[in-house]
Amino acid sequence: MNRMYYRVGRHNYCVNFCDEKNTTALLPSSEPFRLAEVPEGEPLLFELNVDNAWRPSQNGKEIGQFDCGGNNHGVYLLDDGGYQIIVSDIRGRECCLMQATADFSLATVCLNGNELMRSFGLNNALMMMYAFAGADKMTALMHASVIRKDGRGYLCLGVSGTGKSTHTQNWLKYIPDTDLMNDDNPVVRVCDDGVARVFGSPWSGKTPCYRNVEAPIGGFLQLKQAPYNKIRRMSAIEGYASLLPSCSVMKWDRRDYVGTSDTVSKLLELVPVFFLENLPNEEAVRMSYGAMSGKE
Repeated sequence: MNRMYYRVGRHNYCVNFCDEKNTTALLPSSEPFRLAEVPEGEPLLFELNVDNAWRPSQNGKEIGQFDCGGNNHGVYLLDDGGYQIIVSDIRGRECCLMQATADFSLATVCLNGNELMRSFGLNNALMMMYAFAGADKMTALMHASVIRKDGRGYLCLGVSGTGKSTHTQNWLKYIPDTDLMNDDNPVVRVCDDGVARVFGSPWSGKTPCYRNVEAPIGGFLQLKQAPYNKIRRMSAIEGYASLLPSCSVMKWDRRDYVGTSDTVSKLLELVPVFFLENLPNEEAVRMSYGAMSGKE
C-alpha cells in the first residue's frame, strides 16, 4: 500500500493506493498540496482507500443526487448510517464507487474505466470527502471564483453562467497586482485564530488553477447580469441566502447541513457580502473592487 498525504485549507488527509493500477498519476492537480508526512500531533481530516479489489458488503437505499460540477452522483444511505456514492463522469459513465462512514472520516473507493475516467472519479470522491468531512469544522468548499489583491481574497459567487470567471478575469485585466487563487472550488474556513480565510484547492472546474495559496477574505460578491452596473451591501439574511447555496452540502445530512450553516453564519459575522448587478466591463470591476476594499 502506498500512503500519500496532502494538506488543503490547513487540513491534512491521506490517500492509500492499494493496487498498482491506481497511483498518484490520477491526481496531478493535488501535487502542489502533497506532504512528505503529516506533522506530529496534527490530525487527519479523513483517510481514503483506493482499492480496485474491494467490493461492498452492502448496498444502501437511494436518498438523493449530489450535484458536483454539473454531474449528478447517486447517494445511498447504508444500514450503519454511512453513505455509498456512485460517481458518474460527464458522459454518464460510472467511474467510481465509494462507501464512507457517517462522518466521512474514512472511505474506500473502487475505480472503473480508463485513466481519464478513474482520475475524474477519484478527484470527485476526494472533493466530496473533503467537503463533507470538514462540514462541522468551520470549513466549506464554495462554488466561487477567487481573486487576490493586496493580500486579501475576494470571492465571486453566482450560478453557472452569471459571469464569475469573466468578472475575475477583468480584475486581472484592469486592477494591477492581482492574481487568481482558484476559479471554481476554493476552501473557505474560519480558522482557529478567528480569521476567515480562503484557500486554493486541487479542484478548480474548467480552469487549471491549483495553487497552494491562502488569504484572509476581503469580501463576497454575488453577481447578476444586468444592462447597467450597480452595487450594494447585502443584509445578513440576504448574505445567508447567497452563501449557503454556494457551499457543497448534503441537505439531508443533519451533521453536514448544520455544520455548514454554522460556518456560513460565522462568515457573515466576519466578512461583508455585496450584490453586484453588472455588465462585463471595467466599470463593474472598479465598482466591486472599490466597495469591497474601500480603496476606490
